[in-house]
Amino acid sequence: MEPIAAENNSDNINNKESSFQFQTSTYMQKFRLYETLSNFYMIGRNKSRTYWRVLKIDRLDPSELNIREDSTIYTESECSELLRRVHEGNISTGGLKFVTTCYGIVGFIKFLGPYYLLLITKRRRIGVICGHNVYAVLKSEMIPLPNSTVNSSINDKNEIRYKKLLCSVDLTKDFFFSYSYHVMRSLQKNLCNNDPDQVLYETMFVWNEFLTCGIRKHLKNTLWTVALVYGFFKQATLSVSGRYLKLTLIARRSRHYAGTR
Repeated sequence: MEPIAAENNSDNINNKESSFQFQTSTYMQKFRLYETLSNFYMIGRNKSRTYWRVLKIDRLDPSELNIREDSTIYTESECSELLRRVHEGNISTGGLKFVTTCYGIVGFIKFLGPYYLLLITKRRRIGVICGHNVYAVLKSEMIPLPNSTVNSSINDKNEIRYKKLLCSVDLTKDFFFSYSYHVMRSLQKNLCNNDPDQVLYETMFVWNEFLTCGIRKHLKNTLWTVALVYGFFKQATLSVSGRYLKLTLIARRSRHYAGTR
């Protein structure tokens, strides 16, 4: 377990906070998923709505995961224009359709048939660490990648059983994540990080590391995925001698060892 004092009243943390102030302007925190007959289009943006990116996921090959990230950084109007052109280019097969709003990719998984996309569709803020929000999952959704016309074993009896086993994991209990603070690392390691642009991704405490390893390695970034930590997160405000302290308690369960840590 790792207790953390809040930045507002801790001089030591205040002095070092700048050493791990990540580039939050480039962290995407809200996404919209669209579909055509042949592709999914995920549109991601940052909190200030100044940074827009596009991720394209193929829907025609159920056995392979084909993902392509557009390297262009769009404005909101440019992104809307792109979606309009995609819709017009696919009008003969139904055009571009909105699927859902989401808050990050939990991962991709394949059982006996096609790939599935796991998304966080609702979230709740449960705390703040040095200005970085920490969230819990309120709702998640699993979406098959191939369209309805692609022949696959999506309705196979064993396939359905495996899907039910995965869905039995309740992501709304004891899971938490942050877009801009590395909750899988200790406070001490985050304070000692002198390179805010360095990608810090320790996998020991990331529950969905296996589900996201394919997309992370292919895209060489973590912009689209969230690192879910399984454990306990609690914040409380305490009054000590007229000063207010915010105490944060984090417990993380390792992927490599059984039992509570």
